[in-house]
Amino acid sequence: MSRNKKGFTLIELMLVVIIIGALVAMVMPRFAGRGESARIAAAKADIRANIATALKMYELDNGNYPTSDEGLNALMNKPASATNWNGPYLERQPLDPWSREYKYKCPGDHRTSDYDLYSLGKDGTESNDDVKNWE
Repeated sequence: MSRNKKGFTLIELMLVVIIIGALVAMVMPRFAGRGESARIAAAKADIRANIATALKMYELDNGNYPTSDEGLNALMNKPASATNWNGPYLERQPLDPWSREYKYKCPGDHRTSDYDLYSLGKDGTESNDDVKNWE
């Protein structure tokens, strides 16, 4: 009978599992928190570019920004006050990376010449983690 069997011994398998575990333990702390920073970056991109561009196009067509009452919905559905609406300016209701609606106020409290646009961030309440179009 031949003892020339091919395969791994239990000790070899355990050694591989220990090595993989050690590598994961070293690498995982570097990735921790990256998901949250990616969400913040996505919210900033929406606020400073995506939604801002749609609002600017609406303003160019109609001569003013949507009112606070009309909100961002005016970018998808023609409001009664729109005089030259050429939308939709957005394809769907913009949600922040935490699946909540962006907050919009026109005229803004912080940017009185146009609008305030912000996300309530991870905690969903007005606090220091908000992502906003003013600083």
